[in-house]
Amino acid sequence: MKNAVLYIHGKGGSASECEHYKPLFPGHDVIGLDYKTFTPWKTGEEIRAAVENLKAEYDHFILIANSIGAFFSMNAGIDTMIEKAYFISPIVDMEWLIIEMMTWANVTEDELREQGVIHTDFGENLSWEYLCYVRSHPIRWDCPTAILYGFRDDLTSYETIRTFAEKHNAELTVMGNGEHWFHTEEQMRFLDNWISSNARRKDDDSYNT
Repeated sequence: MKNAVLYIHGKGGSASECEHYKPLFPGHDVIGLDYKTFTPWKTGEEIRAAVENLKAEYDHFILIANSIGAFFSMNAGIDTMIEKAYFISPIVDMEWLIIEMMTWANVTEDELREQGVIHTDFGENLSWEYLCYVRSHPIRWDCPTAILYGFRDDLTSYETIRTFAEKHNAELTVMGNGEHWFHTEEQMRFLDNWISSNARRKDDDSYNT
């Protein structure tokens, strides 16, 4: 019986972050994907190809995805190919986030439509193509999913993540002192305990053989 975990990092992250999760999944090969593109349509294709390759080699397959990596994963059409997903601070309403960034940059929809791409002072590129894609491709996700959310997350509101979890029958765990980026010793200990407690549950026994 061969078991695998695929880790999809967030913005500014790297595939090497998967090393952190190896002790949490004994008996699994934990693999990080070093994707090369940064749009839901292209990165989604990269993730789907990686999953298809792993499915050909492994009997059981788990996904861990962080931040925008979760958003990319949900645009990859892989929910029927994985047995369990762990989402850490997932971006679940990209349209809202893009509109928020447009507000921060004082950019209107008409301006973005006319210019196509607008560079912002806070380092993000606003893209009309990206916004149109998000609007025309609502998230479809039907896979057993556990979500870890930091109550101080500044990219996704609690109401948004709660609504998403309810709609997609996902288990939501909230860390009161958590941020969008889980990185402090306390936060990482909470994250590790969250994964370990989920992995020990009876319905996950088949993944931990």
